[in-house]
Amino acid sequence: MKTAWIIAGVVGLASWEIAAGARLSDRLLIAHEEFLQDRREILPSLSDPYGVPAAARVVIERPRDKFRTPSEWRRNVVATVFWVGEMPGENNPTPNTKSAWDPNWEANFGGYDHPDHRNGYLPAGFTPALNPFYIALPYNDVIRGGLHRPEASEVIPWFWQSYRGDGISVCRGRWVAIHHAGRVCYAQWEDVGPFEIDDWAYVFGRESPRPNRNQSAGIDLSPAVRDYLHFRSGDTVEWRFADKREIPNGPWRNWFRVSAQTPP
Repeated sequence: MKTAWIIAGVVGLASWEIAAGARLSDRLLIAHEEFLQDRREILPSLSDPYGVPAAARVVIERPRDKFRTPSEWRRNVVATVFWVGEMPGENNPTPNTKSAWDPNWEANFGGYDHPDHRNGYLPAGFTPALNPFYIALPYNDVIRGGLHRPEASEVIPWFWQSYRGDGISVCRGRWVAIHHAGRVCYAQWEDVGPFEIDDWAYVFGRESPRPNRNQSAGIDLSPAVRDYLHFRSGDTVEWRFADKREIPNGPWRNWFRVSAQTPP
């Protein structure tokens, strides 16, 4: 009898512990659910609900849908031809003896880049000191007074990567790929035009070039670019920005300009 009583007592104790354990589990489950519900109600009212250190927070940038990526092609753009030393005319109100960024452009180039007297891709009579494969786009990131335009740091994708201080253009020397009729040429951005100087919505954004007297032309090409592409002024091209590291071998590679303004 004594043994049976002990066994019954042990069984009863085990049953009580199991019941108590079940009740504790239920209580924990209910308490946890109440905690989660309180958390759900509190979270929307907290700016930093998890107390993450500022350095570790994920910063979500403003949408840039209105901007192109640097490698995106601008299509069906009317192009015209211009050249170093070109004098003002009906469709060129500004003399090209100087550029937007070089007051001595013709002298630094080495002479007049004659569009009709050529030696291959070079002007006849001399070898240029600067790249004969150059283009102009209608945006100047530098304004009078030696400052960058207010929007420059926001709209130019590589601005801070290439920034060298006030008054130093981050656009000058930037490489551009131009496609026409199955051929692709590479050239450097060396002047501003045609006509406009602040059309960032087209150059860096998704807008078309502003209307102008040259059929709303959106890019000027040098004689070397013209000849390489077998291009006639007034035709359309496609163009995009290119990184220096992706520039292939070609007649444009012998003139990598070395200066503080040359982008990476």
